[in-house]
Amino acid sequence: MGRSFEVRKASMAKTAGAKTKVYSKYSKEIYVVAKNGSPDPEANMSLRSLIERAKKEQVPSHVIDKAIAKAVGGAGEDYEAMRYEGFGPGNIMVIVDCLTDNNKRTFTEVRQAFVKNDAKLGGPGTVAHMFDHQAIFAFAGDDEDGILEILMMDDVDVTDVEVEDGMTSVFAPHTEYFKVKTSLTNAMPEIKFEMEEITFAPQTYTKIEGEDVAAFEKFLAVLEDCDDVQNVYHNAEM
Repeated sequence: MGRSFEVRKASMAKTAGAKTKVYSKYSKEIYVVAKNGSPDPEANMSLRSLIERAKKEQVPSHVIDKAIAKAVGGAGEDYEAMRYEGFGPGNIMVIVDCLTDNNKRTFTEVRQAFVKNDAKLGGPGTVAHMFDHQAIFAFAGDDEDGILEILMMDDVDVTDVEVEDGMTSVFAPHTEYFKVKTSLTNAMPEIKFEMEEITFAPQTYTKIEGEDVAAFEKFLAVLEDCDDVQNVYHNAEM
């Protein structure tokens, strides 16, 4: 299997709970991005991209509109991004990204999720160096050289372009996200991205079996139940 397969698997490993959790996640992110920049998606590329991803996950328009209106009104919570790292059951490396308006509450909830599930919470940098913070795009196609030429002509810094099973995957530093998307969209207006996100892709995977599988799934479920948790990244191969 190629690396594009591993990346797709890693993407699926990111936790996303029931619809209400997904709605809450995007509502927070949209609110923060709109508040910190322009509330107009046409003038705020980060907001436009976030809205596109939200719609792909079937987040209703009224949820998106409400989050933007809340940001425009200026009378809302002040969310702060927090990141926690550590090892889950089976010695699996884990990164937990949160948006919170109460650091103490969030730290307590995340810490309890680790403590009560045979996991170990570490400090900043404990496992992040074993993940690549990347922009990843995947779409139908098999012209690896053609895609690479398009990106190089636009002076986009690309880590790799890979083709597998009729799908093209483009890997780039996370800072190049918008340049990659703009370059590909301009060259291929009809392009439809199966994946377009900034993620933490593990450099290596750890296989877990038996009781560790159930323990790790329980650990992820507990993290998912925390309202402040936005994304969980890990290197488990189950």
